[in-house]
Amino acid sequence: MSSQVIKPPFTAETARAKVKAAEDAWNTRDPERVALAYTPDSEWRNRTEFFTGREEIKRFLTRKWAKELEYRLMKELWCYTDNRISVRFEYEWKDADTGQWMRTHGNEHWEFDEDGLMRRRDMSANDYPIEESQRRYRM
Repeated sequence: MSSQVIKPPFTAETARAKVKAAEDAWNTRDPERVALAYTPDSEWRNRTEFFTGREEIKRFLTRKWAKELEYRLMKELWCYTDNRISVRFEYEWKDADTGQWMRTHGNEHWEFDEDGLMRRRDMSANDYPIEESQRRYRM
């Protein structure tokens, strides 16, 4: 897949490429970079938080990565349609307050506009503690 913007309608190849691009961007832990993949009025549900727009996305991600240190993410394509993709994911992180290593499992449902920007993200996840020796994903 080239570095061009990946737009719907998705094929198996472009859906996998879109998921990989998201994984790579999130693993930078750069809220400015990550936010550019979303529409200016993108709607998010992240667990129990609901918010709209790139500025809120940046604030959320800044807060997230201040708490979730050494964050490392894996995303896997689950299914896709014309302009929607669902993924499962796992990520690991070290809690900034306690030093406890955590693993998070979850799923996301994404909806894209015609330009390939995500206009809706719906995420559910669960966290559980792990030992550092149990980590699967390293920098």
